Amino acid sequence: MRSRVTLVLAITAVVLGGVLLVPTAYARLASDDGSGGGGGGTSSVAAPAPAPPPPPTLAAGPVSVSFKGEFFSWALLDRKTGKISGSPNMTATSSTESMIKAWIVSDYLRQLGDKEPSAAMKEAARVAIIDSNDGAANKVYAAAGGSYKVPPNGLPGPVIQRAIKICGLTDTKRGNVPKYEGWWSFTRMSPRDAVRVGDCIADGKAAGPKWTKWVLDQMSKVRGTTAAKDQKASSGGGRWGIIDGLPKSITAQGPVSIKNGWTPIYGDGTWHVNCLAVTSKWSLAVMLRYPIRTGLDYGAKVCASVTTQLVTPQPGAALKVPQQPVGKL
Repeated sequence: MRSRVTLVLAITAVVLGGVLLVPTAYARLASDDGSGGGGGGTSSVAAPAPAPPPPPTLAAGPVSVSFKGEFFSWALLDRKTGKISGSPNMTATSSTESMIKAWIVSDYLRQLGDKEPSAAMKEAARVAIIDSNDGAANKVYAAAGGSYKVPPNGLPGPVIQRAIKICGLTDTKRGNVPKYEGWWSFTRMSPRDAVRVGDCIADGKAAGPKWTKWVLDQMSKVRGTTAAKDQKASSGGGRWGIIDGLPKSITAQGPVSIKNGWTPIYGDGTWHVNCLAVTSKWSLAVMLRYPIRTGLDYGAKVCASVTTQLVTPQPGAALKVPQQPVGKL
């Protein structure tokens, strides 16, 4: 009798154990399955967060500017890849005007090596960039070995010849206005070469290891506007153009070093306006010639508009340029 009772109790225990164990195992399987069938005990794995988009920058793209004038050209250099894009005529040349001052200062300082210039010469180099001071630039140009004498064989002066060699320029030539051929401001340069100069300054070849950061810092501190109050006979406000076309999402990433050139000259009734800017990622140049009556502010807005249209991703509509019939490109 006792053995039967024992057998019955054992069978009951096995049955109850099976009843208890099966739901538990099933719950475990359901949890491992991840099917989330509505019952308790299920779990899920969160999907990985999407990678944040790359920060805005300037990149090759279409540019449309309503422009009336003699010359409009631009180029953009991707400093990571070295690739240059731009308008179909980005190899055509125009006078550099004060844009070349950034190279003149760099060329002078590189020749010093680790030596310090005199306080007067360092100040001349500084204001040649931040105030585009012509007298100061002339002093630095002479100290760098520049001369207003016309070299033989149609070559530019030694300061410009070094720019061609050190920065790998292919389109730059001596000025073609007889009275001013030896002048640095009349050097003919293409936007393609201008962005190479910007890159050459930024990567240290132009000014050398000791002075590159100083030159770029001065270029980031360029001051003054296109307003008449900021424009003097031999110096002027040059903080406009490309810098105005950049959104805060780009300017907040780091310093933007710029050097513009602008002069109503030659007796031909035209503004010669050039905009150059360089960052750790890109170098951009816009070069223009257009009627004086249109005003300096017009050229500044064209430079800004080109810049805004190259921003990627696009933050919104591009800056508007005064509507004019399309001119020669």
